[in-house]
Amino acid sequence: MMKILFSLFVMALFINQQSWFCFMIFLMLMFFFCFNILSMNYFYSMMGYFFGGDLISFSLIFLSIWIVFLMCLASFNVYNKNDNYYEFMFLMCFLLLFLIFSFSVSNLFLYYLFFECTLIPTLILIFGWGYQPERIMAGYYLLFYTLFFSLPMLLGIFYINNSCFSLFYFIIDLNYNLYLYLCLIFAFLAKMPMVFMHFWLPKAHVEAPISGSMILAGVLLKLGGYGLYRVFFFIKNYELDFMFISLSLYGMFMIGIVCMFQIDIKSLIAYSSVCHMGLVICGIFSMNLLGLMGSLLLMIGHGLCSSGMFCLANIVYERTGSRSMLINKGMLTIMPSMGLFWFILMVNNSASPPSMNLLGEIMLINGVMSWGYFSFFYLMLSSFMGCVYSMYLYSSVNHGICGKFMSSGFSGYYSEYYLLFMHIFPLNILFSKIDIFSVMTF
Repeated sequence: MMKILFSLFVMALFINQQSWFCFMIFLMLMFFFCFNILSMNYFYSMMGYFFGGDLISFSLIFLSIWIVFLMCLASFNVYNKNDNYYEFMFLMCFLLLFLIFSFSVSNLFLYYLFFECTLIPTLILIFGWGYQPERIMAGYYLLFYTLFFSLPMLLGIFYINNSCFSLFYFIIDLNYNLYLYLCLIFAFLAKMPMVFMHFWLPKAHVEAPISGSMILAGVLLKLGGYGLYRVFFFIKNYELDFMFISLSLYGMFMIGIVCMFQIDIKSLIAYSSVCHMGLVICGIFSMNLLGLMGSLLLMIGHGLCSSGMFCLANIVYERTGSRSMLINKGMLTIMPSMGLFWFILMVNNSASPPSMNLLGEIMLINGVMSWGYFSFFYLMLSSFMGCVYSMYLYSSVNHGICGKFMSSGFSGYYSEYYLLFMHIFPLNILFSKIDIFSVMTF
């Protein structure tokens, strides 16, 4: 683990002497290097100093490296137009470093520290490479929602250290109360985000560049789920779990309806992320094996699928200069090959076989229904709405009469098809090796 982190830190220091392509090659080599040396065990392993990891940690580290590589591939215009691409690579390198630190530390305070450090590169991405002047307000929303709910968590961490004399996840043992419970979980619920704490997410996605949207949807939302996994090692309040599960079940259905009223492509995809993360919250709070493993599978599947959908939205935006579904119609007639990728990602978003979303949702539905039988009503409605808004987005963009300002010369580049393939391939091929992720349930 220390070798990986040291090599990434050295690359960040000498980033000015490297080209864009060398940076991408290094990321891909780093992914395969990690894939070969990290052991995917459900117990905590590879301990060294305050680093270590288990199945959840290493899965999300792989996802982080993969998404950052695809971010560089999707942001080739930054290099092509010489839009401060040295600074962009430097930012990507440090963002990946903070993410790997977050997922591999075994100390609660250090997790909080690196959890907050990821906010800085994300803000610079939105401020520096965003599209509209409203990106300043979107960055403020992201900053203050995260900091407002994180400050009570910091106070809770100090209280735990004062009571237990340790912040190592596995040896914390304390008598907690309602206030400590709420302090520790609200920071993660706002990050995921849970319904009624989600107002920063659509604003941040709409104003962020394609790289910012990809890392937000692909990895940063999963920091909240990972934090809940770790905090629930030593805090289990079954009396209050029903409140968050009930709120998330209700929110999944209501946000699904809100999706049907969106006319901005990126805004609709952002709201669909809130629906999927609501199901992840239900699975984690159900505190059974099917719920916990289904949450991990859905987080990985959603990270790949949602990132690919934002890539498709950016491809359309680069052609027409608009994200409105009222303007972007009839894409199937001028970009027929891209229509296949639209269809695959839309049906994967609504949990079709053989995607990881399907198995994750099957395990989550079983886990949540084993917690409470009558939750089937909202699960049924939210699954139905997931299919409805996915098909609504696909049909709105690809069908209809295209505008007269469009021409048949808008077809995609090879790099764009490669980018989308690199989202779809792991999303649908990992279904065949699902025994790695479901080792705890068998």
